[in-house]
Amino acid sequence: MKRNRASQAQPVRHIPNRTCIACREVRPKRELIRLVYTTDGTAEVDPSGKKAGRGVYLCPSVDCWQKGLAKDKLERALRGKISTESRQNLLAFGKTLNST
Repeated sequence: MKRNRASQAQPVRHIPNRTCIACREVRPKRELIRLVYTTDGTAEVDPSGKKAGRGVYLCPSVDCWQKGLAKDKLERALRGKISTESRQNLLAFGKTLNST
């Protein structure tokens, strides 16, 4: 007995969702940029999404980066104090993003 390939259902893959800390919008994890608070006390962009440490997510828009880095929102989400140098590096990265 032959099976028709069209009748076989493809398994539905789970797509992990994360919330942007600035706009609070839930989006697929791959559409967001992960920031990580490392064990040595620095905050940095995690392009691989696999660095060890507490992570938070921001949308890839300039508006979300400005909101997320303002008013200690990022420090509260990461549960740690962020140095001025780390904050400046994150702001510089945010300025390279396209405004969407």
